[in-house]
Amino acid sequence: MATVESQGARQSRGRREAHKAATRKALQEAAHRMFEERGYTHTTVRDIAAAAGVTERTFFRYFPSKEDLVLDEVLDLIPVMRSLVVARPAGEGPYDAVLGAALDLIADRGLGLMFSGPPQRFPGQPVRQFLPVLTQFEEGLAGALEERLAAHGEPGAVALRAAVLARAAVGAMRSALFAYAALPEEERTPPSAPELLRAAFRYLRQE
Repeated sequence: MATVESQGARQSRGRREAHKAATRKALQEAAHRMFEERGYTHTTVRDIAAAAGVTERTFFRYFPSKEDLVLDEVLDLIPVMRSLVVARPAGEGPYDAVLGAALDLIADRGLGLMFSGPPQRFPGQPVRQFLPVLTQFEEGLAGALEERLAAHGEPGAVALRAAVLARAAVGAMRSALFAYAALPEEERTPPSAPELLRAAFRYLRQE
């Protein structure tokens, strides 16, 4: 009997964990859609919860705030972005590989996260809340570029070069995000974000 109860308890825990994972994903996907439609600032926790079909109380069981949801999703994007950079054609230079990966990410997931929220800080929140996530994003990108450089037989301090290139590339992406956020609302269209990214990386390559 004890063995049967143990198996039942495991199955019950498994169902609970699956339900929690599904709810968390539903909240993230709802936020993604709302950010793309309305922008980060004009989307509330109530909006996200309603779109996900749950209560605000349920939202706060998963995320302490709207800001934490965004930071959590940025962390989830790090391995995705790294894989996309590594998978880019071998003949592409570092900046082209990062730009191509970013454009692939937008094509696959839309503009919601990358081009709808504040790139450096959230209203009313300290900058230090975002900095650890930004650092992890840079480090993930540096790891991908280091892998590409090593595969191409690049001589010298590969790790340092990859770190410099990664931080410059992240700077270009953030600059494009700032430029997008500064556009009049009617000009924030799906085509404008990729164009700003391409422009930012053109300027980067010119230096």
